[in-house]
Amino acid sequence: MEKLLKLFLLVLTFSVPLFGLTYSDTKFNVIKFGAVGNGRTDDTNAFSRAWEATCKSSSTSSTMEVPSGKTFLINPLYLDGPCNNKIINVEINGNLIAPSEPSKWRCNNNACDNWMDFRYVDNLSIIGHGVINGRGSKWWSTMKALKISSSNNVTLSGLTFKDVPHMHVVLDTLSSVSVSNITIDSPGDSPNTDGIHIAGSTNVVLDHCRIGTGDDCISIVTGSSHLKISDIICGPGHGISIGSLGKHESHETVEYVEVSDVVFIGTMNGARIKTWQGGSGYARNMIFERIYSQEASKVINIDQFYCDHMECFTHESALKVSNITFRQILGTSSNQPAVNLACSASVPCTEIVLDSIFLQHNDNKRASVACNNAYGRAQGTMVPQIACLNQT
Repeated sequence: MEKLLKLFLLVLTFSVPLFGLTYSDTKFNVIKFGAVGNGRTDDTNAFSRAWEATCKSSSTSSTMEVPSGKTFLINPLYLDGPCNNKIINVEINGNLIAPSEPSKWRCNNNACDNWMDFRYVDNLSIIGHGVINGRGSKWWSTMKALKISSSNNVTLSGLTFKDVPHMHVVLDTLSSVSVSNITIDSPGDSPNTDGIHIAGSTNVVLDHCRIGTGDDCISIVTGSSHLKISDIICGPGHGISIGSLGKHESHETVEYVEVSDVVFIGTMNGARIKTWQGGSGYARNMIFERIYSQEASKVINIDQFYCDHMECFTHESALKVSNITFRQILGTSSNQPAVNLACSASVPCTEIVLDSIFLQHNDNKRASVACNNAYGRAQGTMVPQIACLNQT
């Protein structure tokens, strides 16, 4: 019995370190790779070296650390995989700032499309309490702050984005994504500064975010499906938008989108679907529910005649918009109509459900409704009445 006990203790002694190695996490602090963090010294190369070490590490889990209490000046970063390890963490607790002047940017091949660009990195987690400041007022519409593309199992949480020159967060060609507790803060007059832009991505969960910007708080474009968006405060901005879709007569699709528990504050739109004339494809199987509007302009807006420039041409073809439900939409609108269903005569909107709507104009007047070629039904308490919706 004594020999058996000694053998057991010997096995236990060796097995504990083995398990520890299997699940160890190796950390790579950018300071150890030469970053200064004084807000003036260019720390781009130090970040690149820290990323290379993190990605090439043989540990099961590796973490690139950006420590708190410092401000790091960085130029465009290309953070590519695939990586050797199974789990990649990027902890941003310090602050990141862009160069103050466009002329001071250092870009590869004169391209400044993205500031931080993660590509081909599976099992990626970007978390922390840091502030990412694009200092974009002198060059709005130029550069996306954070782009993550061609990756699976991605988590983004806790960060604050401020004054980014173009889109704040771009999720492109991703699968299995969790985005939570993100704050985005840019002026309402900053052009093309979408908050979170989702393209070609599936199985995305986005919740508990506060977004103020000069364009769509959240935009969802072609190839995206199975999205769940909840607990969002949006404003200023253009609302939560599906699209635009079908520009340049393209074939584009978005489906299976759930949006719930959203507050719109002074936005140009609330829940919006926007498609161009001449395109093909579909926007279908969507639910917008439990939404409160505080002086949004068009609270419910389906627009199959979207055009963002002066000269637009008439086409008979259009994307098909179908099986869209708006449920429990409450609050006030700043403009008329509060409900706009502008659908194509050749490809009308079908299976549109308006359920329990209570909207008033902000001067206590009755909100108005506009419908064209929209088919579906209205049910529950309806203020205003949706008499122009063709019954099916």
